[in-house]
Amino acid sequence: MLLDMSDHSLPVYKALSSPARLKIIRLLATKPYSIKELSKKLGISQTITLRHVNQLRAAGLLKFTKEGKSKISHLSVDDIKIQFPSQIQSSSLSSHQVDIPVGLYTDFKVEPTCGLADLNGFIGKVDEPKYFMAPERRNARIIWFAKGYVEYEVGNFLEPGEQVQMLTLSAEMGSEIPMSNEDWPSDITFTLDGKKLGTWTSPGDFADTRGKFTPLWTPAKFNQYGTQVTLIVSHDGTWIAGQKISSTTIDNLTPLPSRMKLRIGIARDAQNQGGCTIFGKGFGNYDQEMRLTLYCS
Repeated sequence: MLLDMSDHSLPVYKALSSPARLKIIRLLATKPYSIKELSKKLGISQTITLRHVNQLRAAGLLKFTKEGKSKISHLSVDDIKIQFPSQIQSSSLSSHQVDIPVGLYTDFKVEPTCGLADLNGFIGKVDEPKYFMAPERRNARIIWFAKGYVEYEVGNFLEPGEQVQMLTLSAEMGSEIPMSNEDWPSDITFTLDGKKLGTWTSPGDFADTRGKFTPLWTPAKFNQYGTQVTLIVSHDGTWIAGQKISSTTIDNLTPLPSRMKLRIGIARDAQNQGGCTIFGKGFGNYDQEMRLTLYCS
């Protein structure tokens, strides 16, 4: 895993900042363990152990498998490298940042289970795609769908003479299943102007605890929070959490059009058809909209 000094690496640094989570990593380096087994080794409750393990998983450091009714934890990385700022990532680069409200999509094709909600309640009726056309969708702070995609048009605010060196997209996302299931993987694919950037596998749809910013009106088993994902497109390829997910480079995308089309969805041939949830400002654990940033020289 490759880390750097940008905010997208913070979940990993935070996951490594706890003595209990470091001990979990040391234990898993010897063999896989169930939550019950880890709880006994650590001398803490299974509930607290699960919270530690979920944070490690959200940071991309471990994964789960099932053996009968037991959830088994495995390390998913064998080394971590930290890249300090270089010329391309230094303050000499200017940047253009655009926040993308989740309800301001310009095209969509979704199938149930699906829906939208704002800070006060559901928008229209859930599981009826026609409400994705409701004018109130502009106020949506969370959207979810089992199949299909949503597409956004994003403005290109580069100044004349500026050359794009890197593009990042940050968003809190998760899978989608009726109620919730923390072990429900989904392959979520990102494209920009018809060019595939890559696919990220969401580990599940989480409702084990209420999201930090999720409104109190939401049902307890409603999607409560997701995983903060930062996709980076550089001259070396496309990356998420320090792992290269495709060979698409920033050079494959330039010159960028004046209106970029960003599509997020589940490909028809995806191995894990687990749906998609996108959290905006006011829902989940990160109080922000989707954010696209262009770094240029």
